[in-house]
Amino acid sequence: MRQSKKKILLQELEKAHGVVTQACQKAKVSRAQFYRYWNSDENFKKQCDDIQESAVDFVESQLFKQIEGGNITGQIFYLKTKGKHRGYVEKTQIQQETTGSIQFDFS
Repeated sequence: MRQSKKKILLQELEKAHGVVTQACQKAKVSRAQFYRYWNSDENFKKQCDDIQESAVDFVESQLFKQIEGGNITGQIFYLKTKGKHRGYVEKTQIQQETTGSIQFDFS
């Protein structure tokens, strides 16, 4: 019985793009039980982790579709996350003056 519940959970987790709550609801398993399986069964954990990675791949592919379509927000997001090494980051600078007051520069 336990193996079939795990199998159903994995199927629902894949359909839900890795969203645990949604998968648990569909499989009629509590989140607590899901995490008991996850913590005690290395094979189950690995399969869940693989589903999570696939979900990230899916979302990343959707982001690229938006970028290719000219979505400037998507382009900025991508550069801020993947282009950090090229300087595409927002920097917050905190400057303290001799008076003891702190000034914030969020440019």
